[in-house]
Amino acid sequence: MYKIEDYRNSASILEDKLCGFKPEVLIILGSGLGDLGEYVASPTIIDYGAIPNMGISTALGHKGRFIAGQLGGKNVLIMQGRLHFYEGWTAEQIAYPIRLAKLIGIDKLIITNAAGGINTDFNCGDIMLIEDFIKLNLVNPLIGPNLDEFGPRFPDMSKVFDREYMQLFADVAETYDENVHRGIYYYCTGPQYESPAEIRAMRILGADAVGMSTVPECIAARHCGMRILGITLITNMAAGILDKPLDGDEVIAAGKAASERFCKYVIDFLGRMA
Repeated sequence: MYKIEDYRNSASILEDKLCGFKPEVLIILGSGLGDLGEYVASPTIIDYGAIPNMGISTALGHKGRFIAGQLGGKNVLIMQGRLHFYEGWTAEQIAYPIRLAKLIGIDKLIITNAAGGINTDFNCGDIMLIEDFIKLNLVNPLIGPNLDEFGPRFPDMSKVFDREYMQLFADVAETYDENVHRGIYYYCTGPQYESPAEIRAMRILGADAVGMSTVPECIAARHCGMRILGITLITNMAAGILDKPLDGDEVIAAGKAASERFCKYVIDFLGRMA
């Protein structure tokens, strides 16, 4: 388990590589959504491997690097690729960059993912703003000794996702004649896709989409007191809804197809956010 000194050492090295640049928003990009990083003005690129204790992304479509610069009028630090439990990382390692971001002064998080649609009113390519999550497993970055420098031992999770940010993003999408969904994200570890029976159970529990990321980072970010906007792109319908097998390449392709409009919305949102 990491100690506060480990985080401070990594944060110091990250700050050195940023050369005085002060990001105010952390953006984590999910599968197929990495193109947003290409819109950053005067980017500084930092490979994860250059930061002590940072894991290296191995997932399909994840480049594994930070991009720092200006986007939508805000100073941002983008993660082009994230870590997943199914890659062999612990929940603490998955959440490591969240705590680094906090230590360098970031207090806002935009976190995105590609997910399977459970709600049968959804279609591939739809955007869902995450209102809440379901996590019925032990994958939790807060297990172990609490680091009081980041937050309390028992943090409240009543409102993980910022309601003002959700409304602002919905308003942005509406200007482009798109109505985004709001819903519940069900977290699974993967790497296998869920069974049709599991999807039916998730629907009974109230889930609208299912994916293999996001929740560990959001738990850590809420522990750190960050304001969070969670955005899900529905890249496929979950198992058993359509009569066809699920395919990781399909997820990446759907993300690429939605990339232009997704990037437009996020950039516009950044320009309006407080």
